[in-house]
Amino acid sequence: MKEIRHYDFSRKPRRANPFLMMLARLLAIYPRLRGKKTTVVKMGMDGIKPPYFLLATHASMLDFPLMYVAVSPHNANNVVAIDAVRDVGDGLMRSLGCICTRKFVKDLRLVRNMKHCVDRYGSIVCMYPEARYSLDGTTSYIPEAVAKMCRLLKVPVVALRMYGTFIAAPQWNKPEQNIPLRAELECIATAEETQTLSTAELDARIQSKLQRDDYAYQREYGIRLRSPHRADGLHSLLYQCPHCKKEFEMHSEGTKLRCAACGKVWTMSELSELSAEDGETEFRYIPDWAKWERENVRREVESGQYFLDCEVTVHTLPNAKKFCDQGRGRLTQSIEGTTLTCTAYGKPVTLTWAGTELESVHIEYDYPFRKKKYRENVFGDCIDISTVEDSYWLHPVGLRDQLTKISYATEEIYRLALSRTKQSDVENPNPHGGG
Repeated sequence: MKEIRHYDFSRKPRRANPFLMMLARLLAIYPRLRGKKTTVVKMGMDGIKPPYFLLATHASMLDFPLMYVAVSPHNANNVVAIDAVRDVGDGLMRSLGCICTRKFVKDLRLVRNMKHCVDRYGSIVCMYPEARYSLDGTTSYIPEAVAKMCRLLKVPVVALRMYGTFIAAPQWNKPEQNIPLRAELECIATAEETQTLSTAELDARIQSKLQRDDYAYQREYGIRLRSPHRADGLHSLLYQCPHCKKEFEMHSEGTKLRCAACGKVWTMSELSELSAEDGETEFRYIPDWAKWERENVRREVESGQYFLDCEVTVHTLPNAKKFCDQGRGRLTQSIEGTTLTCTAYGKPVTLTWAGTELESVHIEYDYPFRKKKYRENVFGDCIDISTVEDSYWLHPVGLRDQLTKISYATEEIYRLALSRTKQSDVENPNPHGGG
């Protein structure tokens, strides 16, 4: 078998090419936002100029053009996942200043490359700390490691909260709608504060300043979704019926969400509010329903009952060129961690992530959406789990609507494992008797 060349993450990123960025703004960024009224609001930004560390919320592909509009007239070194680099091309993305990485992987090369951009180019370094699109329009899990990065970079830290990008194109219903977008830039910490505040204090500020709820934004501004297909795909997120409690029996089409097990039906209004056709409306707001699902998963994990064992098709993404078909494998997950067994590049592979080693996973509904040239490689709902040198894209075989629960479970397993580790440290301090 031909030797596979893996992506070289040690290469230093480039400064964004001003001419190419001008063309990108004229030919891609501004046209992408055409028809969407865009508002940029700055808070506590007096005296804040590049270099700084920009932490942006993440909801849809619209985040990228909106980010460049928000930081204009400056450009940025943008941290981008390897699958997005593959979509556009490594050469072009590097010329635009992008820093390639893999999701949910601890890699010091990323930190070194970010610091290189700050120190050498004096640029804005933009990161999306949620590392994946929001599932329900609210802020996803943000690891404490982001606060540690702030301390290492030693530059001001700025939050970029983006509103409307999720409502316009939620991951479970990706066709974009033209609605007003809002970007809020707010200083989280000055360069001096990144050195004087503790990691815990920095983390608390980051968590607070990056909170947002796109559905609350929609209601506040009275933004109506006129599409007759606005509920299409909603069952991918709302996979459990609150009436009969059955999982993976939900279906959605047009403006309706229906449980095939008990027959209950909900209607999604133009303001994204849910109402039951008969009986009680258990959850009026989509994030509340999603929160209830997560709480159910948390109880499963904490009781030790959660267990997943499924066959998956396996594709790897060793570089930014193409996916490699690796046939079928098996994915198992319990409170002990996550294991993938498969064949990769002609050799048997077993990958295991302990509960404390996998903070979250990246999931994609209907991937790759409208990218026909890649359909032959990857199809349908996918889970992306990465090592430092490779990414494994997994498609559950014979199962529907598993992704959201797997995402919740991974984070709850990590939370439980971390709390147990901390409790053990409290109960058994300094076990080796060091002085």
